[in-house]
Amino acid sequence: MAQKLPPNSPPEAPTTAHKGAGHSAARKPWYEAVQIPPGQSCLNYERRLAEFRYNWHYHPEFELTLTLNSIGTRYVGDTVAPYGDGDLVLLGPNLPHAWKSRHAIDPQMPHRAIVCWFTQDWITQLAATSPELADIATLCGTATGGLAFSATTSAAFRARLERIWTLPQAQQILELQSVLLGLAQGDAPTPLDRPLRAPPARAADVAQARLQRVLDHLDAHYTDHIRLADLCALANVTPSQLQRIFKRATRVTISDYVTRLRVARAFQLLGRSDWPMTRIAQDCGFSDGAHFSRKFKAATGRSPSRYRKDFRDSGPPRPDGYFPMLPQEKHPPR
Repeated sequence: MAQKLPPNSPPEAPTTAHKGAGHSAARKPWYEAVQIPPGQSCLNYERRLAEFRYNWHYHPEFELTLTLNSIGTRYVGDTVAPYGDGDLVLLGPNLPHAWKSRHAIDPQMPHRAIVCWFTQDWITQLAATSPELADIATLCGTATGGLAFSATTSAAFRARLERIWTLPQAQQILELQSVLLGLAQGDAPTPLDRPLRAPPARAADVAQARLQRVLDHLDAHYTDHIRLADLCALANVTPSQLQRIFKRATRVTISDYVTRLRVARAFQLLGRSDWPMTRIAQDCGFSDGAHFSRKFKAATGRSPSRYRKDFRDSGPPRPDGYFPMLPQEKHPPR
């Protein structure tokens, strides 16, 4: 029997490369050198291209991107998802990402992306010098794995983002602050990387340290068989009390919470290893391959094998190494 890895450890490097592997260990993202000009706090621009080719890359800057007139696949961290017109995401520093277009909504017009780059130093200074803008720092602090905003939120900021790069530089930075503050104070975005993991609920939030013991136990042992009686003993409550407290704090049942943790682990293993489905099922805590496939499809809308295929069918790999940003007028590759 294959040895199970600790829940949060990376999978072993595969001994052979998966044919056509896209995000496997054999394919590393290339480094994009973003060059924010001296005297500027951000760089905003528009890309217009005949297509968005798959370019798996990362950079130390935050990136706010609004995609227009394009339908395709978005790759962020360990996740793959379709995107469409108005797709609005915020990506944290050093988070690998790529877009791969399938077709333009209006084939007579180019695929477009409004891109805003800014640094962690700028965000830190904003929060330190302007307490009224602290919500921006909070938003960016949750963007480590990427955030996707709703269609309603995107529509509300679309016109402003479409013109932001055309404004004088001083107005660009003020407009970017305003947009980020609006995003921070609006509807909660959806996390992209490990999207199915339930948000951490700290004891201070639920005012019950006993529940925190349950959450810590689940986070450490979700790949094992979970018994309700053991959880009740940790919290010193009855089963009905625990279920009620847990759902009020996390908005999901204990069973759903555990499933989300297991599916999130499966996301990593499907994208980063060549393990067979049976081994992934075992490592994530599912009883068997069929149970794993059923739960994964219910959570994501795709079978595990289909998810792995979508994750890896992303075109030829880009060579590693330094890749300076092209001049703005040349529209850097997406």
